[in-house]
Amino acid sequence: MTTDAFLADCRARLAFDLLSHTWNAVVLWALRDGPRRPVELREQIGGISSKVLTETLRRLQFNGLVERQAHGGAPPRVEYGLTALGRTLLEPIGAFGAWAFAHGDEVMAAQEAGSG
Repeated sequence: MTTDAFLADCRARLAFDLLSHTWNAVVLWALRDGPRRPVELREQIGGISSKVLTETLRRLQFNGLVERQAHGGAPPRVEYGLTALGRTLLEPIGAFGAWAFAHGDEVMAAQEAGSG
């Protein structure tokens, strides 16, 4: 038995993979205040195409982090909201965002220094 927590098939790697996709954390964070329609999410997030948003929502739904809620009526509408499991990621996403806010300038400076 190994104590290496970051093997390719371990749970930690699964979590890193979930958050490493460009839009996953952004969409989860955008849903923190309650369910949203896709058009509302696109307006709130900015810079994401309908296709990429749809793919991201499907991926998050597949992983049990987001649920799709269809509402009848004319026209029918769909909303996406966080599941209980999805809500458990808000604290780590918030912590990561706080780190980025505190250290983003340092990272960008290092990138600029490295590209010169």
